[in-house]
Amino acid sequence: MTAVSTFSASTGAGAVVNKSRIASIDIMRGLVIVLMLIDHVRERFYLHMQVSDPMDVPNTDPALFFTRLSAHICAPTFVFLTGLSAWLYAHPSRGGVRSPSGFLFKRGLFLVLLEVTLVNFSWAGSFGTFWLQVIWAIGLSMMALSLIVKCPRWAIGAIGFAIVFGHNLLTPVGFQPGEFGYSLWTILHDRGFLLNTEALRIKISYPLLPWIGVIALGYFAGPLYARTTDAFARRKTLVAMGLGCLALLLVLRGFNIYGETLPWVAGETALQTAMSFVNFTKYPPSLDFLLLTLGITFLLLAWFENRQGKLMDVLEVLGSAPMFFYILHLYVLLILYQIVIAVAGPNHGDLFGVDHIWWVWIISAALTLVLYFPTKAFARFKHSTSVGWVKYF
Repeated sequence: MTAVSTFSASTGAGAVVNKSRIASIDIMRGLVIVLMLIDHVRERFYLHMQVSDPMDVPNTDPALFFTRLSAHICAPTFVFLTGLSAWLYAHPSRGGVRSPSGFLFKRGLFLVLLEVTLVNFSWAGSFGTFWLQVIWAIGLSMMALSLIVKCPRWAIGAIGFAIVFGHNLLTPVGFQPGEFGYSLWTILHDRGFLLNTEALRIKISYPLLPWIGVIALGYFAGPLYARTTDAFARRKTLVAMGLGCLALLLVLRGFNIYGETLPWVAGETALQTAMSFVNFTKYPPSLDFLLLTLGITFLLLAWFENRQGKLMDVLEVLGSAPMFFYILHLYVLLILYQIVIAVAGPNHGDLFGVDHIWWVWIISAALTLVLYFPTKAFARFKHSTSVGWVKYF
């Protein structure tokens, strides 16, 4: 979902060849966008089996639980890579330094506008209801980063660490609707409605503050992908970062010390105990949530270095034009759902839904194949055209 100016070559048969892209980053984006697709198929065709945040472990089917859990990696990865990409934009592979402030602010504003128009309409079906979700959060995070990006890199990293590791201390803080501070706190840290009337409903689904921390950490990590950084050293650092996150998670979560409001408990089975252990709050993302998801992201980024094969080529293509894929898949899902419900009718109250979670996986696999080809075509166009606005996709 971000523009990256320093990349490595893609030479696989199915890949979009561009000598300036970092393949492992595109592969990582491609993986998480497929996981996101699975989650959105679930929200279209399995919504009659809703999940809470955090999830209700005793009453959630394990297959549904882990399907939802796998999608948790998406938002942290995209936001972190957005920050990392901003550093790469500021330090082009051809040398020199340029300010990313203007690009970050304009790109962030563009994403916010996308959220309240194309993205929101695909979910709400009207402009009387606004769900401000991940694209909104990424956009505002970019705008926030644009305001601090001229600070020393260590200061940006310190801000990121302070927010990510400290925001759970703010969990007890809360305001009731109508109280002074309610609107600002709802935007920053407490998921809820900004406005809830018959004429207009606005809900903050992604409180902003933790995501500002994540994007700042991504910017701080940017030199890992500098042209002068040895690939082996980068992989070692990424592995150390990933294992460090997971080790810290085991300590904090294992003893229910800090980082998650909902403590884990022993369940009736070993599987339920494991589910409880990794059942974290996403809205806003708790420290434990971010340690798990970013820890996995760092390990995968290390593993994707120099990986080849058809699967890697497919993921790389999908990750080279993720915003195009994102908008396209939302409307493909909307049209598909409307066709199905018009032909088959509702079968779960007012909704149509499949009866087994494995249908969600099958539909997702089919849609990935269908969406691959237009995404590949757009990626080629985007990387070859001089039309400026296309780069925002």
